[in-house]
Amino acid sequence: MTTSASVPTEGAISDGGRVTDRLVKANEQYAAAFTDPGMDARPVLHVAVVACMDARLDLHAALGLELGDCHTIRNAGGVVTDDVIRSLTISQRKLGTRSVVLIHHTGCGLEAITEDFRTELEMEVGQRPAWAVEAFRDVDQDVRQSMQRVRTSPFLLHTDDVRGFVFDVKTGLLREIDPA
Repeated sequence: MTTSASVPTEGAISDGGRVTDRLVKANEQYAAAFTDPGMDARPVLHVAVVACMDARLDLHAALGLELGDCHTIRNAGGVVTDDVIRSLTISQRKLGTRSVVLIHHTGCGLEAITEDFRTELEMEVGQRPAWAVEAFRDVDQDVRQSMQRVRTSPFLLHTDDVRGFVFDVKTGLLREIDPA
């Protein structure tokens, strides 16, 4: 399998935006063959997937999803933050989703840092970020916490089908987390 990780990246970032140029060129090729799929923003499977932004997670392939099947919300750690609740609320109340799938993964970068990162940033730039890092040591417990945040949000209409998983980056398998 060829991935962009196997493509040489010499000078890809340092030479004035070559990565972005590459992406724009790829979009031109995509658009040349593009046909309107005739769908709207409502996901066909009525599901929203919240996952980590880690580049090793190909969610559509891992979950057998096609274009239009789900809403995908990604951030560092796949943590349920206020902004994730905002997106889920819009997804449910305006676009018809009913199920929420949460996916964290093994070897997450948030396991290697602490909330001290905010202090480090403050020392460097002179301003403390308003947001929490949401670092964690136990991925299973963090999935449980994220499930609890979804289940107890007063803004979400559908909290009965919330399931959490850990994706193993070495095997590609999901392991379901018991919410208890």
